[in-house]
Amino acid sequence: MPAALSVVTEQLPKSQVGMTIEVPTELVDATYERVLNRLVSRAKIEGFRPGRAPRALVEARLGPAVVREEVVETMIPEVIRQALEEKSIDPIDNPDVEVLELERGRPARLKATVSVMPEVTLADITTLHPDLHGHEVTDEMLERRLEEVREPMAEITPVERELRLGDIAVIDVEVEVGGEVIESETQKAMEAELKEGVLRPELLAVLPGTFVDETREAKVTFPEEYGDPKLAGNEATMRVTVRGVKEKILPPLDDALAKVLSDGANETVESYRESVREDLEKSVRAMEKLEREQEIVRVLVEASSVEVPQTLVDRELTSELESMERSLSRQGLKLDRYLEYLGKTLDQWMADKRPDAEERLKIDLVLAEFARREKLEPSDEDVNSFLEEQAAKDGELKDQVAELKKSPSARRYFASRLRRLRVLDRLVEVAGSST
Repeated sequence: MPAALSVVTEQLPKSQVGMTIEVPTELVDATYERVLNRLVSRAKIEGFRPGRAPRALVEARLGPAVVREEVVETMIPEVIRQALEEKSIDPIDNPDVEVLELERGRPARLKATVSVMPEVTLADITTLHPDLHGHEVTDEMLERRLEEVREPMAEITPVERELRLGDIAVIDVEVEVGGEVIESETQKAMEAELKEGVLRPELLAVLPGTFVDETREAKVTFPEEYGDPKLAGNEATMRVTVRGVKEKILPPLDDALAKVLSDGANETVESYRESVREDLEKSVRAMEKLEREQEIVRVLVEASSVEVPQTLVDRELTSELESMERSLSRQGLKLDRYLEYLGKTLDQWMADKRPDAEERLKIDLVLAEFARREKLEPSDEDVNSFLEEQAAKDGELKDQVAELKKSPSARRYFASRLRRLRVLDRLVEVAGSST
């Protein structure tokens, strides 16, 4: 029986394991023999038929460095496989291997570094104190909603006065960066409502009180992802000249309009108002549920500890990069050109994105550990049921259930979604019972 490997391991930072491996002499010599036999069989040396040249001559012609390289390539994969198996190490990437010693007639010594899934030190959710405040449906919220449903019916009337919030402004817009007017952003006689979510906050802050033919300016910083490279990530001056003011006059909310707005479900204003309030309550409860989940996950992740391996971060960034490249391609853009627009190299982009990728992975790892401890992993039957349920709600998927069930990637996707839902429900349950 051949002598066994000698493997000594050590824990390294960032969820890595170091292995110092000693390969017995007999395995080294056997590999040299196998490699030399293979090299002889392939050698073409003048004066000898293929594969018939003396082994010493072949070795001399090739040189010790070439032979040693062949031995390394032949021996290392099997040695590493055996070492990982012996120490029950499950790598998440290819080990980085350094050959310390290797020659015939002597034991070989290797140094390998391998990344593994990290250990998660999971906080006890029952000892944490998430901020789980609720929300009320106020009369102000109700009135705002009743205005919103009547807005499509509003009468738009030109008025001769200053701009006010809620008005429709007719404006000329000019955007300037570094003294250059960006023609693609220039707008003439554009109509815009002075309303949050419609106009930029910077413009909403300066336009109320403006009269016709009066000009106001605001400093605006454009997002990094903005389409125009001259504006992406840059501060610009937006110059707005008011050319007209229009007032929105909402129709009065009476019984007749309440019946129209509710498709006949409500006969009176009072019943319609109550119906709208109930809808708002449902929306607020759904928002509360989402906020509670996010807050509980936040405190759990912050209180837990895990070293995210760089290998996983690199994979996450590569996946994000590939997704962005596909998205750009659909718009007829090239990745290198887009990065040039941003004024960044690929390495700079990766460095900027790395903290967010690491944070996402930390969340995933913590929640995966919670799922393992709480035994929330869905069975194949659970995944099938969930897949059928979700596909039934999606017009594009409802006729593809059989294909989805056979697809490993689709099954992983639905299993992941179901696991996440179970984790969130369990976290809310546990956190709720401890408050």
